[in-house]
Amino acid sequence: MISNRDTIAALATPLGTSAIAIVRASGPDCAAIARDALELPHPPQPRAATHADYRNRSGALLDDVVAIYYAAPNSYTGDDILEISCHGNPFIAQKILEDLLARGCRPAEAGEFTRRAFANGRIDLSQAEAVMDLIHARSERALTAANQQLRGSLGRHLDALTENLLSALARIEAYIDFPDEDLPAEDRAIVRRDIEDLSKGTARLLATQHYGELLREGIRTVIIGEPNAGKSSLLNRLVGQERALVSAEPGTTRDFIEERLHIGPHCLRLIDTAGLNPSPAPLEKLGMQKTLERAAEADLFLLVLDATRPHPSLPPEILEKLSQENALIVLNKIDLVPVAGAATGNSKSKINLKFQNQDFKNYNITHFCGTSCVTGEGLDALEKAIIDRAETFRRDQGDEIIAINSRHADALSRAQASFASALVHLDTNGPVELLAADLRAALDAYGEIGGRIDNERMLDHLFATFCIGK
Repeated sequence: MISNRDTIAALATPLGTSAIAIVRASGPDCAAIARDALELPHPPQPRAATHADYRNRSGALLDDVVAIYYAAPNSYTGDDILEISCHGNPFIAQKILEDLLARGCRPAEAGEFTRRAFANGRIDLSQAEAVMDLIHARSERALTAANQQLRGSLGRHLDALTENLLSALARIEAYIDFPDEDLPAEDRAIVRRDIEDLSKGTARLLATQHYGELLREGIRTVIIGEPNAGKSSLLNRLVGQERALVSAEPGTTRDFIEERLHIGPHCLRLIDTAGLNPSPAPLEKLGMQKTLERAAEADLFLLVLDATRPHPSLPPEILEKLSQENALIVLNKIDLVPVAGAATGNSKSKINLKFQNQDFKNYNITHFCGTSCVTGEGLDALEKAIIDRAETFRRDQGDEIIAINSRHADALSRAQASFASALVHLDTNGPVELLAADLRAALDAYGEIGGRIDNERMLDHLFATFCIGK
């Protein structure tokens, strides 16, 4: 059990040479440490930057620093905090940290500053998790979602559900207090409506789990197609460097290559795969197996077709995964399409003239973008199409982006199971005590998300994933 009576200290910025490094302390000794180490004539003024020399316990000058003291409870942790900004020499920052430890501080554990903020009621558990999401946000959308959750977006949705659940529970428990009374039909109808509304609200939150995974990990975008269609060239064009080998010889890619990149407000995990050859050599067959494995995990497909060749057949395992919502056709090599009367370099004209009477229904897709990885034609339009597809993964919750994680999903799933059980007891005229027990279980599940249920082991595991100093 972590004690808030201790004063803890840690580096708040990563190790390495920089302009500034920050050393942070939190606990009851912060004011005394600031006054002594900075040689102040009076206690530090809260929330005011103090420019002073930092001297260790022996009086030796360590650095010229700027320190800010935050008095409890108006601080990040809810306890006193002292933040010392020194020059970004790792040696200097380490010497200041060593002096803080010599003055009675102890090293902070991973995530202990944020855990204290949670323990002191400054934030709930979902907001604490948002701190980590904010630190690791890989895209504009992920950053927006983390900021909204840090400001309590998920908590507000849960508070509304919890209030409605408490109202339904109070109605039922009134009959438990009077065991001779049975729950009348009209009240059963009201309770059923309340439970169904709660179940729908819970389902809406659960539907955001996949989008949460995409925000935290990136949209798994798999490039597929026949050999030599230009898949690796497309990867290189999108990432802006020669990441994959390109050759006129078919089957150059024998394994998958993965790169992260940002397209608009989204982060993509772009995966180039081995060509889908209907008559593969033994090594190609191994590469195709890797392609099928990546396709099984894909969120978005870029099906690259050679505009100068007939449309290839695709393996059934691939076809069954393609849809209008999760796939785009990239009609590559349009610079090689001979079209009489079309202006040179006018890719839209070439595509319309050559493919106006064709479609791609064999692939369950109708949307396509014409591109040339040699000239760069059509790549801007392709990026816009990818952004449009990525936006469809979002599940709106009003004006806010809700993107729950696996812990939230587990608790919400248990709440859903409790609602389902409650409806069964309601339909079979079961005892109101069982109905109330189901709703209390759902209430506990809601409470776990914000941390209202005390579970020390869960908290230990959650905050252990944080970095030291946060």
